[in-house]
Amino acid sequence: MVPNEDFQIWGIVQLLLHFEWKWIGLISKDTKSGEHFLSTLEPMFSRNGICIASRIILPKDIGLYAMLNGFFNNLDTFVNGKENVTIIYGEVESFTWLTFFASANVFIDVNDMNFAVKVWIMTAQIDVALHIIQKGFDMQAVQGAISFALQSKVIEGFQEYLQSIHPSDEKENGFIKEFWEQSFDCFIPPHNAPTGILGPCTREEKLESLPTPFFDMRMTGHSYSIYNAVYALVHAFHTMTSSRLHARAKENPSILASHMQFWKLHSSIQRISFNNNAGDEVTFNEHGELAAGFAITNLVTFFNNSYLGNKVGSLDPHAPPGKEFTINEERIQWHKGFIQVPPSSLCNAKCSPGYSKKKKEGVAFCCYDCAPCPEGKVAKQTDKDNCISCAEDNYPNHGRDQCIPKVQTFLSIEEELGITLASLSLLLSVLTAFVLAIFIKQRHTPIVKANNRGLSYILLTSLCLCFLSSLLFIGKPNHLSCLLRQMAFGIIFSIAVSSVLAKTMVVVVAFMGSQSRHIFRKWIGKRLAYYVVLGCSLVQVSICVAWLVHSPPFPNLNKHLITKEIIVECNEGSVTMFYCVLSYMGFLSFISFMVAFLARKLPDSFNEAKFITFSMLVFCSVWVSFVPTYLSTKGKYMVAVEVFSILSSGAGLLGCIFFPKCYIILLKSDLNNREQLIRRRQNSNI
Repeated sequence: MVPNEDFQIWGIVQLLLHFEWKWIGLISKDTKSGEHFLSTLEPMFSRNGICIASRIILPKDIGLYAMLNGFFNNLDTFVNGKENVTIIYGEVESFTWLTFFASANVFIDVNDMNFAVKVWIMTAQIDVALHIIQKGFDMQAVQGAISFALQSKVIEGFQEYLQSIHPSDEKENGFIKEFWEQSFDCFIPPHNAPTGILGPCTREEKLESLPTPFFDMRMTGHSYSIYNAVYALVHAFHTMTSSRLHARAKENPSILASHMQFWKLHSSIQRISFNNNAGDEVTFNEHGELAAGFAITNLVTFFNNSYLGNKVGSLDPHAPPGKEFTINEERIQWHKGFIQVPPSSLCNAKCSPGYSKKKKEGVAFCCYDCAPCPEGKVAKQTDKDNCISCAEDNYPNHGRDQCIPKVQTFLSIEEELGITLASLSLLLSVLTAFVLAIFIKQRHTPIVKANNRGLSYILLTSLCLCFLSSLLFIGKPNHLSCLLRQMAFGIIFSIAVSSVLAKTMVVVVAFMGSQSRHIFRKWIGKRLAYYVVLGCSLVQVSICVAWLVHSPPFPNLNKHLITKEIIVECNEGSVTMFYCVLSYMGFLSFISFMVAFLARKLPDSFNEAKFITFSMLVFCSVWVSFVPTYLSTKGKYMVAVEVFSILSSGAGLLGCIFFPKCYIILLKSDLNNREQLIRRRQNSNI
């Protein structure tokens, strides 16, 4: 008629997990029930990460010699134990041991013992026995204890029945006289004795005047179990008897006993189900055990050695999943000796956030060291077994206990670097357009006609577009900008470099043609220059088309390159194709430089070879230094390096080739005529 003990053990484990008590002491009896308790509890402990710090198995004997012997044998466990929580299992004998240890100041000053301040967790068996030994032992030893108790309900008429009990009812209740004398410390003479010799018992005593722990006027848990047991038997007997037998039993009650098959009583009880007067349904499970729960009480003791069992929670097997165990921490009164409430019971202090557990060799798994999380990982809560990595769009803070969202970064037009590069790009494009306008206006002058003015127009136009194309690299990348930026840069720059190469070849071919007219004259003219520009540019266009078809660039969020940033970038798609574009442009630049270098000393007025040589030297220097610089930078600075390389190399071509001509056109116009050209040529020949 009591709930399954395994359910109570499960409730103890849930209580420990609720308060995070992992370092536990155990006191049990050397009995079969004690062995069952330990064999059931220990696997649950292991599965839930709870360790047994100390274990005391009490002998069956509770004599004085056994108590003294057990006390000294376990003294070291009590003195040096670090656990603040101890589970005590058993009945009256176990509690007798507990109170004996608490009262053992004859042998040792218990105020210096860890035993003096503990949370005692008691099973329902001890709760039943508490009122029996309450008068003879110091209840302060169990102040703040948490006890599992049998459930009870208010039964209508029960208190009125208790109030009506009197020693005069001895015929009906033979134990009343003895109970009355022990409870009120009085003596009741034989029933027919004269009134004058009754002694201290006046027959006016009231049961409600007794201390509550000694005699509770309410229906206690064990009384409630007895009440249900009686009714269970009644219902079982009723089920076993047929209506005909029941009618014959009214005439002769001895017939009922002679026809009952009492060996069927147990199986009959297992099958019954009824509602008692308190409204509770009394049922049994498939193992013949009462399908009921437990109350969780907190023992509050007083200086007069009385105590109060304050209900703080419950175990209900019929509750929805996850709600079987409930407890109200606010109603618990802990031992006054605890500095921290709820108290902690751990082998060592919890690992702070940012640290994880590190196993100690040769000790229980509940004892461990705390190691800081490795770089890139965090532990957001205390006592974590392992550190975890943050999500891709987060990074660990300095303490490695939180994940902070990464900030998206790109070369923005709103920041100083972006504004500077964009302004420089616009300034250079306007300056190039201004030079182009000068050349168009002065198109009939000798200095503009020299080395094919059509190539000069193409070169200036391509340089202007190069400067403007750098704007595609500034701002948040999208699909269109990612497709256009590298293609436009590669093709336009190839046209510019091809134009420089064509201008250099015009100088060389023109000079060679003037020396050997019959062989080279037919190659001099506009066609050669335009074929060079068109042919070289088409090769770069073919590379870019193959790039777009094979693996085009696309916008990408790079979450791994920089710890604290998400880089919004253009993924090149095919790095090989990207370097093919650069390599081809470098090849054209190198050819242009070599041709211009060889033609730099050709005797001719307005010879551009010297200026082209210097411009291509600047151009090649910029792009040779670009590759290592580009590879050594990260994030938006990679883009800034490429933009700066575009602007600086384009500015090198513009300045080295066209500024000397603009200087003559604007400031030395007297040198820009045919007569001066002939005179300078004659002087050079002399």
